[in-house]
Amino acid sequence: MVRVTFAGPELEGLTVEDPAASVRLLLPSPGAHELVVPSWNGNEFLLPDGRRPAIRTFTPRRLEPEALELDVEIVLHGDGVASRWAEAARPGDPAAVSGPGRGYAVDRDAPAFLLAGDETAIPAISQLLEALPASTPVQAHIEVAHPDARMALPRHPSATVEWYDLPSGAPVGDALVAAVRGADLAPATRVWVAGEAATMQRIRRDLFEHRGLSRAQATVRGYWKHGRAGGADDDA
Repeated sequence: MVRVTFAGPELEGLTVEDPAASVRLLLPSPGAHELVVPSWNGNEFLLPDGRRPAIRTFTPRRLEPEALELDVEIVLHGDGVASRWAEAARPGDPAAVSGPGRGYAVDRDAPAFLLAGDETAIPAISQLLEALPASTPVQAHIEVAHPDARMALPRHPSATVEWYDLPSGAPVGDALVAAVRGADLAPATRVWVAGEAATMQRIRRDLFEHRGLSRAQATVRGYWKHGRAGGADDDA
């Protein structure tokens, strides 16, 4: 994972109220060095030549309004527009930002929290660990494709963090699904989970159909789709 800092007067007025929010990044098209702002045709954004622009969604990891700086953390996986751009990015390279999108409204009266996700969810999980009440129990479960993807997270005095290395050849999300299914959830525990889209569908079924959680009790977000380099609006 690499942290990229965006800066410039265009960031004036950008505010992020809640953790685990999102911003959309417009990047130069593959093979291009200049940024071309697309037009909205009533249904989607399109470039002047009719192609769809390279737009990706990320967690705004750090926003400094006075310095007019915005940090996002991008998973380097060797494929995809954002990963290739982040590996090659140099100071002065152009990009555009829009947002923020909805974040997570923390229920400060909740008795406990469960956080879970894969590598793409680490920035949001980090923000949540910083935002959740210090005295409230938190369990965090994170699946990584390789042990090297483990990283230091913000300290929360009442949190336990478990890392799960995806076994070689195992389907993406298997370790995360097993971790969430095996988690002990006290009544009224609030749940936040994000990661690969099909994995999130499996976790939704477990939480809502098998465990009977209410929709207000759990937030489950698909950030990316396995086997696809990414459409215009895929999350990280």
